[in-house]
Amino acid sequence: MVLAVATATLTTKQRAARSTVVWKAVMAITGLLMVGFLLFHMYGNLKLFAGQEAYDTYAHHLRTMLEPILANRGFLWIVRVVMLAGVVLHIVSAIVVTRKSWAAVGGIGKRYESGKNSSGMQRTYASRTMRWGGVIIFLFVVAHILHFTATKLRTEAIMQSSPYARVVAGFEQWWVWLFYVIALTAVLLHLRHGIWSAFTTIGLHVGPSARYNLNALAWIVAGVLWVGFLAPVTWILITQPAIPTMGA
Repeated sequence: MVLAVATATLTTKQRAARSTVVWKAVMAITGLLMVGFLLFHMYGNLKLFAGQEAYDTYAHHLRTMLEPILANRGFLWIVRVVMLAGVVLHIVSAIVVTRKSWAAVGGIGKRYESGKNSSGMQRTYASRTMRWGGVIIFLFVVAHILHFTATKLRTEAIMQSSPYARVVAGFEQWWVWLFYVIALTAVLLHLRHGIWSAFTTIGLHVGPSARYNLNALAWIVAGVLWVGFLAPVTWILITQPAIPTMGA
């Protein structure tokens, strides 16, 4: 009874904040999981600088990792299932939090009032771009999987047998590179705010110094990923390395 009375005395914003705690935690944890995956993926992509043998060997070891405990590609499928579940939970939690936020402030597109912003409303530029940035990233991931994993986009790149050849043939095309830059920029903005938000959600935001450090960490991680992913494909576009022939 006391709990019911206490809840009834909460303002609309306070009730919305309480109801989104779990969903924000889910969004934070799945977001950090994806950041870890991106860092690992970026490290692998840097092997493009070492040439075909190094990159194809890396791709081969991903397929055979933990054999014979797991079947061929077993590790990759575990990673794919975990990441897919993480992406789905991240999107669902984002939708739930967004809808509750809109309900709390009285409509779509409205913001909580804040004295920390010259506009009188809270939100940085990065946070304002989170939703459309997330849509761009999702579309990019789908295209990326179809292009290099599912091989459903039947371009010259997909006709090559070597993972290195597929990447080289794909990013020698300027429009593929340009789309990649746009997607990476969306990732940069999304991660800049998302990393900071995730760590504050799990309770690491304490005091002004922590805020500064988390903000710096978010910029560093986002910047490293942006440069790390863009560097090898830009090198491919500029140098136009020879594409290995089938069976090479």
